[in-house]
Amino acid sequence: MRFMYVITSSAEPAAPTPALLDAMHKMAAREIAAGRMLADGGLTPPEMGARITCGRGKVAVIDGPFAETKEVIAGFAVFEVAAREEGLELGREFMQLHADHMPGWEGAMEMREIAGSMTRPVTPP
Repeated sequence: MRFMYVITSSAEPAAPTPALLDAMHKMAAREIAAGRMLADGGLTPPEMGARITCGRGKVAVIDGPFAETKEVIAGFAVFEVAAREEGLELGREFMQLHADHMPGWEGAMEMREIAGSMTRPVTPP
């Protein structure tokens, strides 16, 4: 089972503390070595992004920042685990790192299973 975790926060963007960065790197190294973590990363601020929309048959590009955004996606991770409960435990552990090393930070993590059709290897045409 592959899960994508998306971390969001409505708080003012703040850099992770050195202690949080160290704890996250240790967890990532452990999970990469175990073969469970497939990808992860923090994201740049919305001001540096773009939104590509499709509506009424037209595609449009909107440069950030996005005025209507109430929560910012701060980062993501992709894990492959044997069961949903294992995925939940990894998510809990990651969020506990924030509680332990960045007091006062508030955010959420959404864990979503990647559909089977999305996990097939991509082959060039």
